[in-house]
Amino acid sequence: MRDRARGCLLGLAIGDAMGAPAENMTAEAIAAKFGHRIQGFLTDQPTGTDDTEYAAFSALLLLEHGTGLTSDHVADAWVTHLAGRSGGFPGAGFSELGTIENLRAGLRPPASGRHLHSWSDGLAMRSAVHGVYAAGDPALAARLAAVDGAVSHSGEGVHAGVAVAAAVAVAMTGRAPAADIAAAALDAVPSDSWTARSLRSALVHAGDVPALLEAVVVRSYPWTDLAPEAVALAFAAFLAAEGSFAAAVTGAVSMGRDADTTAAIAGALAGAHGGLGAVPADWQAQIGPVTGRCLGEVVAGLHPLDLADRLADHLEEGS
Repeated sequence: MRDRARGCLLGLAIGDAMGAPAENMTAEAIAAKFGHRIQGFLTDQPTGTDDTEYAAFSALLLLEHGTGLTSDHVADAWVTHLAGRSGGFPGAGFSELGTIENLRAGLRPPASGRHLHSWSDGLAMRSAVHGVYAAGDPALAARLAAVDGAVSHSGEGVHAGVAVAAAVAVAMTGRAPAADIAAAALDAVPSDSWTARSLRSALVHAGDVPALLEAVVVRSYPWTDLAPEAVALAFAAFLAAEGSFAAAVTGAVSMGRDADTTAAIAGALAGAHGGLGAVPADWQAQIGPVTGRCLGEVVAGLHPLDLADRLADHLEEGS
């Protein structure tokens, strides 16, 4: 469990840092700028974004409150550590900024998660930690993700996060094949939801990038952070990689759109499934402590491996 927890959180951070330079680009633009085959980090100084920082923040809440976590706990933490922060939130997504404004206005969950970007992938990018904490129990992982997500998202934004959490919980067992991991994501969300439809498209079109993009991408919308789209691209990259961590992450990056988030999710899935040993050693060496650029001192200095070990300690204590 410790090895898979490490693989998951480091995989998330690697995907985030690798995808960041390609964020909001099309697959065609990425191929033209970086080459048709992405083979590693796209910059000599890779760094994580708000994806890694919010995942770390959610991990801290799980470590503090455990399975007793409530949406009020999460909201209180956002108010204490985030809503009053000076200096803004560099790199934060629209859903997080909308949530902070709602909390500052006195709204509480679920009302705090009802804003113009409630369907974004901001929960999906951080909810792998719920799957790690609830390893082997996708229903518990889904519940914890929904509790966390009620503060910042609603509807499809919550569904997408729940799907990631449930899938990671199954991947953490180390036994399930990739198809069963994807099935756990589908089982965790309403079958008639946009998220479920997008995940089914991922299952059908994994390995066929043009068909996948045609099936799930909403090109008429000006932003790329649609949660159902992001989870579909991430799961398709994971499935197409057939167990290769490197192929899962680079495959997600190469498709573009919200590339830091899709690669972070793909990396979390592949890292939980294959463990730390599946992650290339030279990529591991590129990941350092969280900078806190977006969320500040509450997460600054935390290392994904240390957080993974703390989550794994909980698993060992409960076994």
